Amino acid sequence: MPLPETTQQTLEPHHFDMEILREYDIRGQIGKNVSIEDAFAVGCAFGTYVKRKGGSRVCIGYDGRDSSPDFTKAVINGLLAAGMEVENIGLGPTPMLYFAVKDHMADGGIMVTGSHNPSDYNGFKMTLQNGPVYGEAIKELGRIAAEADYERGQGNLRESDIQDTYIERLLRDFTGTKPLKVAWDCGNGAAGEIVRRLTAKLPGEHVLLFDEIDGNFPNHHPDPTVDENLEDLIRTVREQNCDLGVAFDGDADRIGAVDEQGNILRCDTLIAIYAREVLEEHKGAPIIGDVKCSQVMYDEIKRLGGQPVMWKTGHSLIKAKMAEIKAPLAGELSGHIFFGDKYYGFDDGMYCTIRLMNEVCDADGPTSSLTENLPQLYNTPEIRFEVIESQKFDLVDHVAQNLKPLENDDFHVNNIDGVRVVTPEGWWLLRASNTQNVLVTRVEADSPENLEKLKQMVREEVKKIGYAVTFPS
Repeated sequence: MPLPETTQQTLEPHHFDMEILREYDIRGQIGKNVSIEDAFAVGCAFGTYVKRKGGSRVCIGYDGRDSSPDFTKAVINGLLAAGMEVENIGLGPTPMLYFAVKDHMADGGIMVTGSHNPSDYNGFKMTLQNGPVYGEAIKELGRIAAEADYERGQGNLRESDIQDTYIERLLRDFTGTKPLKVAWDCGNGAAGEIVRRLTAKLPGEHVLLFDEIDGNFPNHHPDPTVDENLEDLIRTVREQNCDLGVAFDGDADRIGAVDEQGNILRCDTLIAIYAREVLEEHKGAPIIGDVKCSQVMYDEIKRLGGQPVMWKTGHSLIKAKMAEIKAPLAGELSGHIFFGDKYYGFDDGMYCTIRLMNEVCDADGPTSSLTENLPQLYNTPEIRFEVIESQKFDLVDHVAQNLKPLENDDFHVNNIDGVRVVTPEGWWLLRASNTQNVLVTRVEADSPENLEKLKQMVREEVKKIGYAVTFPS
């Protein structure tokens, strides 16, 4: 990427569309509510924020979207105008940016990425050396920009290629003792080049799908939590007799996985698998899951001697809780999984794959043997339905108010994040997404009949707020 043409832009007040100031990042739709001007203001505001915390060095990276190079130039201009020393690590996955911040002891980092959103979205994930930037900090960036309350200075920019160093760090924790055949679905996202170079150094045989980085995502949408996006991976695993299949979202901080039969391993199941090794090293430690995770996962953590902790959905929220209670492992159903054990505590789809390959190598049987001891419950994947962005949190509050009077010993409403309704037959969840204009639901029960019963309860409650939810048959 060539150097920015100028940093002499006028540092005037800038007002972000409030919809893009989300709980744990800044993200929106190009041409609607996020622009190059927003990107410049993000750089100015974040540089100011870092400087006022005593910092001076910021790393920046970007994903494979067509808009990301120009957005990155604008952010760099803003950082330089605030007097930052900027290190541009270039195109790659979000966890490579997080790694750069940790490994180079930078004071902060910005990743220009639309994550798993459609190709006409883009945004900014931010971190400090000691933790994520979210919640009130995001609001503070909005205030700094609105008041043009910027630090001024003349920063410096340097380019840095850290791909080999990052790959070496991923390989450091690979302990596999037998060659595996693994299918990797990069979804045309930002992981492609890293996965090519990583698999070239791993033993075994590796089948790469859609590893060409293309911000238009021509093959399938890069969101491994949606089952239809795993169809190519499942077919490849079955047809080519792979031991394991993995998939990543657009910026590769999330993982999806299937076993050798093509059965989807939900991320709460992966956390239960990882917990076995982690709790051998950290006996009695807390392990965190979000409110969407299966009860099976929480029960398995407890059975293994750990402390299961249910927490709010959101990668920044989980990371902050993880640091607070010193948990060696945490994760979300959406595919963000965080290893404090041996790693840095941030979400990294490639690192999660390395740890999963270790587990498969250590198993007495195939990948499916890792889950054969887990109880069989019946559940849905995450079901999303669109709502009006500005109303989404109020809609969930209305559902909570409707349900509270029904609480008794057999009907409990947990509102730690949205509404999680627990009954003797199972549970269901309804919450507002922090990254999209959707509500998310999931249902789990002890039998197919009770699953249908709870799904009907969800339909009825959603109908009361003026919407409809459709579950796959």
